Formats: sequence, C-alpha cells, structure tokens
Amino acid sequence: MQTKDCLTIYGEQVNSRLLIGSALYPSPDIMTQSIVASGAEIVTVSLRRQQSATAGDDFWQLIKNTGLKILPNTAGCHSVKEATTLAKMCREVFATDWIKLELIGDDYNLQPDPFALLEATKILINDGFKVLPYCTDDLVLCQRLNELGCEVLMPWGAPIGTGKGLLNSYNLKTIRERLPDTTLIVDAGLGLPSHACQALEMGYDAVLLNSAIAGAGCPITMSRAFKAAVEAGRFAYQAKAMPEKDVAAPSTPTMGMPFWHQQ
Repeated sequence: MQTKDCLTIYGEQVNSRLLIGSALYPSPDIMTQSIVASGAEIVTVSLRRQQSATAGDDFWQLIKNTGLKILPNTAGCHSVKEATTLAKMCREVFATDWIKLELIGDDYNLQPDPFALLEATKILINDGFKVLPYCTDDLVLCQRLNELGCEVLMPWGAPIGTGKGLLNSYNLKTIRERLPDTTLIVDAGLGLPSHACQALEMGYDAVLLNSAIAGAGCPITMSRAFKAAVEAGRFAYQAKAMPEKDVAAPSTPTMGMPFWHQQ
C-alpha cells in the first residue's frame, strides 16, 4: 500500500503543501475564508506587525479558531539582536519552537541579509529553535544554513510582494539537486497559481505565499486556485515529465495512419 504523500517539517507531517500568510486581507472575514479555502495547515503570523490591544486580541482569536499550526515570523527585523529577541518573544506567545527567520538587509527590494541571517540562525538553533530561514536563491548560502542545522530552507522566487514568479529557475533547480534531503519551500514573489505549480514541478516540497492571495480581486477564489495548482505540481513531479526533444515526433503510430499515408 502506498504511504500518504506528506510534507515533513522538522519531523512533523502535514498534508497540504501550501503555507499561507495572514496579512493584507481586505477584512478579517475574507482572511478566515481564504485560509480555509486554501486547505493550508500552517499559517504564518508576525508578532511585530499584527500586534495591538483589542484589535490584536480579536486577530489572534481568529487565527486560533482556524485550528492551524502557527508559524511565527520575524518580519521587519534588520539586525541579529532584533530578530533573535523577537523570536524568543514569539516562542513565549505562541508556545512553539518553530520560527520563520526573516532578516532584511535592503529596504528597497527587501532582500535578506545573508551574513546576519547566518549569525542569527546559529544563535537560535543553539537556543533550541527549529529555524525556517527566508533566504535568497544562493546555493552557497543555502548550504551554509543547512550545515548549521536547518532542516528546512525557504529561498525566494522573487522579492516579497512583487508577484513576478520564479525569476531564476536555474538557481532554484540547482539548490534542489544539491540538497536532495532538505525540505525546500519557495517563499515570496509568487503571483500566479502557475508559479506555484512550477515550483512543485521542479521538486520543491511546498510554497509559502501571502500577497498573491490577499491582493487578488477575490482572495477566496484565488486560494482555491493555488490549492489546485500546488496539488497539480506535486502530481506532475511524481509522474516524471516526458523528455524534451528538439524535433517533432508523431503521436500517432504508423499502424494507425490511413493507408494512403503509409509507405
């Protein structure tokens, strides 16, 4: 009997290969409906950007009511101290040692700072965190993060919120090939369901997105579209695509051709 095809994150298995964010939605109700429609089992939240008094309490209750596993992130941090401090706060608030580590180095394209990211990752892993680092599609950086103990890596497809898709498929494919046993999640820059499908087709284990759904004309419908795209991409990867050819090849065998076309 075939075992169920699950996504594994630090030893925990989940059925959905779509991770979803909880920011930027037009309303709390649309956010909730979109998260449910996506079929996601993991939702990301930012303690820094989604905090406040009464409104904050209402937001946390909505997230809690989804019953999904929370993946807190350090969005908006620019220094190692800032990120590690926020990570520790998240561990207390959400009672989880999972942390999506974001550490921005450039405010224009929101590119992660690779040097600070490595430093913060080492500190947090030594402190017992299970780090999911948001990084660029740099092979050497991914290798170094993996060597530090990251079982999951989250390279970007494109800068956050751009919707440009997978700008460097070669880099992403290389990371997949060189780190075959590491869980890889494309995080950031996706805009269309076809982008998510492409990531899964090339062997990535999952995608994480927010803006592509929250910023759509109908976020709920777009959630359904991404759910279907991720499933299609995973099936395509498992099926193994036919080899590309430089010349055309007939799909109809000679035996089935009309006699006047046969030699």
